[in-house]
Amino acid sequence: MRYRTLGHTGLRVSELAFGAMRLPSDDPAECRAIFAAYADAGGNFVDTADRYGTEPVVKDLLAADREHFVVSTKFTLARHDTDLNAAGSHRKSLVHALNDSLARLGTDYIDVYWVHSRDIFTPIEETMRALDDQVRAGKILYVAVSDWPAWQVTRANTMAELRDWTPFSALQVEYSLLQRTVERELVPMALDTGLAAMAWSPLAGGRLAKPGDGDVFRVVGEVAEQLGASRSQVALAWLRSREGVIPILGARTHDQMSDALGVLDVGLSAEQLAALDDVSRIELGFPHDFVGSDRVRAVIYGPGHRLID
Repeated sequence: MRYRTLGHTGLRVSELAFGAMRLPSDDPAECRAIFAAYADAGGNFVDTADRYGTEPVVKDLLAADREHFVVSTKFTLARHDTDLNAAGSHRKSLVHALNDSLARLGTDYIDVYWVHSRDIFTPIEETMRALDDQVRAGKILYVAVSDWPAWQVTRANTMAELRDWTPFSALQVEYSLLQRTVERELVPMALDTGLAAMAWSPLAGGRLAKPGDGDVFRVVGEVAEQLGASRSQVALAWLRSREGVIPILGARTHDQMSDALGVLDVGLSAEQLAALDDVSRIELGFPHDFVGSDRVRAVIYGPGHRLID
C-alpha cells in the first residue's frame, strides 16, 4: 500500500480506503477478519456514516489502535422519522449528529467529517461556518463533502477561503467503469482545486465483479483473463489509475476484501487501460464537446492551435 496526502492538506491516507457501509454487523468475527485484511495490507483510512449503523462496529475494530487510523464519518441524512431538525446540514443537526457519532465511535474527535448530501433548505454559509466552529473546537480535524454538484462545492470552498473558515479537503462521488458522468464536472473540479476524489461503489454495486451484458463487461473479462486476475481487480485497477482518485473498498466477507486488495499487485498495460477507457467512455456534452472540437478550437485559438503543447 502506498499513501498520499488528502487533497490540499498534510494528512497522510492510504491509496485505498476501507468502507464500513456493507460490514456484516451481526457477525463480529467476520468484521474483524475483513478489517484485519485491510489493516495488514497497510490501509489506514476508514469511512463510515451515522446512517450506516456501523459506527459502533468501527469503534470495536479500532479498539486501542484508534490513533493509527484516519477515521471519517458523515452527517446530513435523516436520523428520526418525525423530528425535522434531526436531518440536514444546519447547525443544530450538525452539532447533535457529531456528538452522537463521537459517542458511537468512542473518540474525542473525527479526522474527516463529511457533509453527506446537499441540504437545499440550509444556506451553504451556515453549513461552512458550523463546520469551522467544530474544527476550532477540536471535534473535527478536516471537513469534506459527498454528493454535491461541482458548482456548489466550489462556491462553498471559495466562501470558506475568503472568510478564513475551513474548506472542504475531499470530495466523495460514485465512480466506476459503469458510472463516469462525474468526469464532466466533479472530477475535473476536484483536480483543479486540490480536492481528493474518493470513489464510492467502485464495482458498481458488485456488478463489475461478475459477468454481465454489454461491452464493458466483455472487456473487463478479457483483461482479467489476460492478467490472471479477477474482474473486481481489473475494475479497481482502472479506477486506481485515475489521477487523484481513492477507491473505497466495501466488503461483506473476508474473501471479498482479500480479492479487492489483490488490486495492489495488478498492473494494467497502456493498451489494456485504453481498451477499458474506450469501451466505457461517455459523451461529455455541452460545452465540453463543443469547445473541444477541432473546428471550434481553430476559431478560438487560430488555425495553428495544434502546434501549441
